[in-house]
Amino acid sequence: MTSMVLSHPNGLLSGSVSLPASKSISNRILIIKALSKASIDIQNLSTSDDTAILERLLLQADPHFNVGHAGTTMRFLTAYLAFQIGDQILTGSERMCQRPIGPLVNALNLIGANIEYLGENGYPPIILRSPLEQKKSDVSIDASVSSQFISALLMVAPTLPLGLRLHLEGNSVSWPYIQMTLSLMEQFGINHIHEENTISIGHQTYQGGIINIEGDWSAAGFYYAMVAQSDHGSIVLKGLYEASLQGDNAAMEIFKDFGVVTTKVDDGLLLTKDQKMVKPSIEVDISHVPDLAQCISVAAAGLGISLTMKGIETLFIKETDRMFALKTELAKVGVEIHYSDTESRQLGKAIFLNDVTFETYGDHRMAMALSCLSLIHPISILNPEVVSKSYPGFWDDLKILGFEMCEKL
Repeated sequence: MTSMVLSHPNGLLSGSVSLPASKSISNRILIIKALSKASIDIQNLSTSDDTAILERLLLQADPHFNVGHAGTTMRFLTAYLAFQIGDQILTGSERMCQRPIGPLVNALNLIGANIEYLGENGYPPIILRSPLEQKKSDVSIDASVSSQFISALLMVAPTLPLGLRLHLEGNSVSWPYIQMTLSLMEQFGINHIHEENTISIGHQTYQGGIINIEGDWSAAGFYYAMVAQSDHGSIVLKGLYEASLQGDNAAMEIFKDFGVVTTKVDDGLLLTKDQKMVKPSIEVDISHVPDLAQCISVAAAGLGISLTMKGIETLFIKETDRMFALKTELAKVGVEIHYSDTESRQLGKAIFLNDVTFETYGDHRMAMALSCLSLIHPISILNPEVVSKSYPGFWDDLKILGFEMCEKL
């Protein structure tokens, strides 16, 4: 276990950062490329661990697939491998085998896949045998669990002989990610019909093309939180666009209440701080942008904003139980979080009475979010290398902005 001390000499942020490519877009394009018989040229592919794992597994000949901690890879490969010939075993880390996959497996088996559980029903590891003939083209799935289940089904839909009519039951979570999937599929020749809670995709062929992957809005959220902490922050995020396929561009609106102003510049977006815009109390629905939850929570803690977050249902089954992790770590600096299955309430301002060491729970977003508090007081972060899951260069980019760091003995 490693530990790092992180600090900032004056709390004033100034500089520019070139954001990594979007992990969400990269992972979808890799699946689309694997399903396409035409050539797809991918430029600026994400360098994240998750994307590297998916790219490697899609090329391997070994029928034993281990995704490690990569949740998106687990969901997308389940659907992809379900319709490949031969027996394949799909597994992951201990935490991955605690994350549910039952709704996706049930839907795939109804269509004609032949998937069995090797351990507890509803959870990895699974064995995927050669598929049967397509049995159904109309399938329902609970949309309140994970948008990745839906995206996984949508991407394989055009390759099915009968296509697919997917009926979404309940309240859809992370809907922008489903829209992203459909938009990328359309970019490569796949048409769909969306009527109320049903998405219909006929049997079609993916077309070839070129795609240059844009900067990662999920990563941008942490810089929004940093500027929120600062008195006079000014950061240019290169490679980031206002008009984006990524739903996390909602950070522009959400962080206005934290005093962060977004301005378009030639090579990206400029973030600046306006103290007059900061609200003492904020309510935000994160059901469609769950990856912003931690940076929102930590930003509120640093400023002493009373925060209500609604739509937190999916945070309990991420890389860690993110609500438990936030509650536990922010309590170390005097911030209280109370939560139910659907909503959290946060009170208090982060106060450092002594040196604090933050756990990261094997969760890249916990490490990046908690780093924002080093603008207030030096902190120690356990397992800082976990950021490589989505943003390998995060700590190097913080050095550009004046952060100082050293390994703690």
